[in-house]
Amino acid sequence: MTIEAEAGKRSRSRLSRASLGRAGRAALLATGRAPLPDAIEPIVEAHRRHHPQADLALLGRAYRTAEASHRGQTRKSGEPFITHPLAVTMILAQLGAGTTTLVASLLHDTVEDTEVTLDQVAEEFGPEVAYLVDGVTKLEKVDFGAAAEAETFRKMLVATGDDVRVMVIKLADRLHNMRTIRHMKPASRIRIAKVTRDVLIPLAERLGIQVLKAELEDIVFATLHPEEYARTGALIAAYDERPEELLQPFADGLTRQLAETGVPATVTVRPRHCVSVHRVLLKRTSAAGPDGLPQDLQPADFGRLLVVVEENADCYAVLGELHTCWTPLPGEFKDFIAGPKFNLYQSLHTAVALPTGEVVEVLVRTREMHRVAEFGVVALGDPHQVGPEDPERTDPARPGWLSRLLEWQQETPDPDTFWSALTSDLSDDREITAVTEQGETLHLPAGASCVDAAYLLGEETGHRCLGARVNGRLVALSTTLGDGDVLAVLTEQSHEASGPAAEWLEHVRTPAARLAIERWLAEHPARLPEPDAGAAKPAPAGVPSAGRRQAPVTVPGRSGGIVRLSRCCTPVPPDELTGYLIRGGAVAVHRTDCPVGELLREAGREPVRPCWVPGAAPADGFRVTLRAEALNRPRLLADLTAAISAQGVGIIAAEVEPPQQLRVRHSYTVELPAAATLPLLMRAMLRVSGVYDVYRPGPARGNRDDPVGAGVRPSWGIRGRSVAFTGRSGSGAGHGLQG
Repeated sequence: MTIEAEAGKRSRSRLSRASLGRAGRAALLATGRAPLPDAIEPIVEAHRRHHPQADLALLGRAYRTAEASHRGQTRKSGEPFITHPLAVTMILAQLGAGTTTLVASLLHDTVEDTEVTLDQVAEEFGPEVAYLVDGVTKLEKVDFGAAAEAETFRKMLVATGDDVRVMVIKLADRLHNMRTIRHMKPASRIRIAKVTRDVLIPLAERLGIQVLKAELEDIVFATLHPEEYARTGALIAAYDERPEELLQPFADGLTRQLAETGVPATVTVRPRHCVSVHRVLLKRTSAAGPDGLPQDLQPADFGRLLVVVEENADCYAVLGELHTCWTPLPGEFKDFIAGPKFNLYQSLHTAVALPTGEVVEVLVRTREMHRVAEFGVVALGDPHQVGPEDPERTDPARPGWLSRLLEWQQETPDPDTFWSALTSDLSDDREITAVTEQGETLHLPAGASCVDAAYLLGEETGHRCLGARVNGRLVALSTTLGDGDVLAVLTEQSHEASGPAAEWLEHVRTPAARLAIERWLAEHPARLPEPDAGAAKPAPAGVPSAGRRQAPVTVPGRSGGIVRLSRCCTPVPPDELTGYLIRGGAVAVHRTDCPVGELLREAGREPVRPCWVPGAAPADGFRVTLRAEALNRPRLLADLTAAISAQGVGIIAAEVEPPQQLRVRHSYTVELPAAATLPLLMRAMLRVSGVYDVYRPGPARGNRDDPVGAGVRPSWGIRGRSVAFTGRSGSGAGHGLQG
């Protein structure tokens, strides 16, 4: 973290371009055998362990430039400011970062806090180093005011999209600042710790840098919850003072077992850090034990066993020995080798019960997996250096979460909206993978709904979605997706008739979906339908126009009254109608054979004789229930819902009855853009393989004589290739359509 502007003005060294040039020329005279500055010897030693052929002279040049630039500046602790870039660079060297990253780290505060310009850095050290330095340079509060922090993070994230090392340097910078946070004012400590908790720690998790994330979590915990931190720390200290009671003996026993079976492996006890122990403590105290009292921490709660092997096959050999010699716990095995986490993490996780009843967690991974698990993207090297062994490798942080983040941030010019969306997006560190029925892979945050998936497939797809199938079953758009779900998004064919509903905002998880819905709702404010003015839903090819969007029924002698089509019998032209006056002076319109209407008449409601208005339709279309009877087969539900969607018809509800004698009945409640759509929709459903009957259930009491189960006599029906439309009550005559 840089010093405050006021302190910087008092102590900043005014390094001119000429003096920088002299420092650079002096550094250029140094050869590979010239002694390096003593201050960077620990960095050089750590760097050589990972990169024996590194250009150490370049590190010396970078240090001399940084030291000259920051000379005279001090930190809040009173130390020379140069100690900060040195400490940040040491963190990165220990992680195994490349030389270019270390050079940029030494210089990362020069442009922000000294007279050195970005052009000078590019001239002396190249455009790659300059890009990294620029990526982590804060924006001035003078220019951005209260939005400076949000816009700085936006700038860093965009730069990270091109080079992940920008965020790696920022994380190391924040770690050293958190190590010295005690020198800050209390209010600043709280603010910085909360930003670290909400943004930087989730980013460290997504980049897979676990060693850095764990230390940040502990410092944030100590800053925001000092009493709980002290209590948990005391428990850990008490455990450390006791001789090993469980984990080390078990590790020794497992080592002997693996040696006997010829599996080369290193078994160590991996202690949990403070926040991890605290999470276990909360879990223990919230669950009652056999005696009904909260449970205490057990020796196995303070650590896990880590088994490191050479080859992938050895991981599964170790797993076999574990599950053969000890009792595995059901549901505790997780294979992150076959299915790595979104942050590149790979390991086998299992838990076994010992003869004493204790449960021990075990992690199994190869040496390379261990490097990536500890150091994340840093362990994969420079993403811009493509080696001959892996010419296809690209920046590992760009797919998935970062790509989604970079997409939606472009749609949020407002800093406050961006900041709230960013913290929301980073609030969950798990990601799920869903697959469309066409085979497309979708990466979504845990808790994402079908609406989130629809918008991930494209904004237009999201706006036009009207339903979804998950694992072959029709579900509500609010349904939360699980890892591995197979998904199909059902959409309206017409763009004009589509659009998101405001209630979708209640179950969207991704900022991209939320922003797209909010933008559409702002551009399409809700308006009350006006007679003769509303636009009809475009119908599929061959469907007559829905006509005027006005009340489709009129009651002679009652102009201006409210007329409602009942949901119990869903009348559609040319059904014969009857109406009843209800509370408020409205008229409820039923089909003449509707039993609910008969009950209203028996209750003394005054009947009226409504009639259809030619060419008119309700604002939201005619609601109709259809039943399809078919021979049961796989994907029948998927094919039927696809046939309905293809006709531009919205599905309101669906029900599938249990199969009986290889036959099944599906019921769908749909909204028709026009009454003339109904026979075309029924024909389309009948064309689905296995469907032998499609009908509109009538409201009459009684049972339908069919092999599927109890039902009611249809007033619309399609059998074979014929369409019969009776629209009658009792023995009244109707007319029919022949397919």
